[in-house]
Amino acid sequence: MKFPFARRVLAAGLFAAALAPAMAQEKVVFATNWKAQAGHGGFYQALADGTYKRMGLDVEIQQGGPQMNNRPLLATGKIDFLMAGNLLLSFDNVKNGVPTTVVAAIFQKDPQAIFAHPGLGYDKFGDLMKAPVAFISKDGQFSFWQWMKAEHGFKDENLKPYVFNVAPFLADKKSVQQGYSISEPISIKAQAGFDPVVHLLADNGFSTYSTTIETRAELVQNKPALVQKFVDASLIGWYNYLYGDNKAANEMIKKANPDSTDAGIAGSIELMKKLGIVDSGEALQNGIGAMSTARVKDFYDKMVKAGLYKPGDVDLSKVVTTQFVNKKVGLDVKQKLGVK
Repeated sequence: MKFPFARRVLAAGLFAAALAPAMAQEKVVFATNWKAQAGHGGFYQALADGTYKRMGLDVEIQQGGPQMNNRPLLATGKIDFLMAGNLLLSFDNVKNGVPTTVVAAIFQKDPQAIFAHPGLGYDKFGDLMKAPVAFISKDGQFSFWQWMKAEHGFKDENLKPYVFNVAPFLADKKSVQQGYSISEPISIKAQAGFDPVVHLLADNGFSTYSTTIETRAELVQNKPALVQKFVDASLIGWYNYLYGDNKAANEMIKKANPDSTDAGIAGSIELMKKLGIVDSGEALQNGIGAMSTARVKDFYDKMVKAGLYKPGDVDLSKVVTTQFVNKKVGLDVKQKLGVK
């Protein structure tokens, strides 16, 4: 049976309309600041389970690493979004006139921590000042260590450089060292058979957000719908990664970074939950990614006190925008997954 010409044209039009959403995927390049790992899991989850695609986005994740600094690529337009660390680099961007801004904060708590051996009197954060040796990296000495001195009274006398190897710490039971709370405890347990004492800087006043999503200011101004879609999809990805089926995302992570293992990934996810790295504080009420300008100012004031900046160095109105977060996106996903 043949359709009249008009019907054939109408059918073709309807078919094309049905395909339009699939054909209208916007290309987005998102870069991380290090090799793929569980701490990036929500982004890989949104890619693996099709959340980005359902939002109309064709997302490419470009991982960072020791030979790949993705930060300069954002300002030059070679990437669209960047997974940044804490707010210090964002402060620096604004201070130096780099037109980027933070649009979401995945980690409510910076994972940076100080570790100690158990049973040696380091049970409180202030006890760490008694340690004869503190292994702190050069970057750490010029950032959070300055805050530790100004806020808590730590001294430089016993500083030794941390070279991202736990062996010196393990060899000296009275020493303490810096590290990432969602990774180093796993390697310490694997190598030495004990769980270190973990003191999160975030639990002791280091109030920065971490694992932020940065983009260019012009993208916020000219393509806010694109920014919103990427942020929303990423937040949903994080809920599904933490509380749902994350197998496909973990396979992506392991493929991108063969150094990642099932045990290491599982351990990091457990620590993110246990320590409240992602889903705590403001996120409990407003959803993962939540931010407040008051907290940004609180952290900046602490960094001024620590001597990292002078009053007025940074226009805080340019550091973050809250227009894309605090909308409770993903809380329904969390509820459906049976998480209270």
